[in-house]
Amino acid sequence: MKNLEIYCDGGARGNPGPAASAFVVYENKKVVHKEGKYLGIATNNVAEYTAVIMALTWLTGSADVIFYLDSELVVKQLTGLFKIKNEKLRELAIKVKTLEKNFTGEIVYKNLRREKNSVADSLVNETLDMSI
Repeated sequence: MKNLEIYCDGGARGNPGPAASAFVVYENKKVVHKEGKYLGIATNNVAEYTAVIMALTWLTGSADVIFYLDSELVVKQLTGLFKIKNEKLRELAIKVKTLEKNFTGEIVYKNLRREKNSVADSLVNETLDMSI
C-alpha cells in the first residue's frame, strides 16, 4: 500500500475575505500532485477545511495518508478533540468524514508549524495573487 503525505493550507486576506485553498501530495518525499483553488469570499477556517476536501476528492485507490495542516483548530476538530460549534464548519467536517468513507487506508491528521507548511502556503498565496 502507498504511503502519502498531504500538506494542506487555506487562507483569507481579511477574515472573511478573498480566500484560497491548496494541497501538495508527496510520495517517497517527491511531489506527485499539487493543486490550488480560489474560493471567493470565505474565512481562514473554511479555506483550511476546503483544502482537505479537495485532497480527499483527488485521492483514489488505497493508501495510508497523513494530512499535515497548520490549523490546530481544524486538526483538533477532525480528530474529535474539539467540538464543532460553527454550523458551516460542521457541514464541512461532515463532508470530510463522508469522503473518508470512500477511501481505503488509514487517514491521520496532524498539526505542524506554519513554516513547515511553506509549499502549500505558497500555493495558496499564488492562487490568491492570480485570482484577485
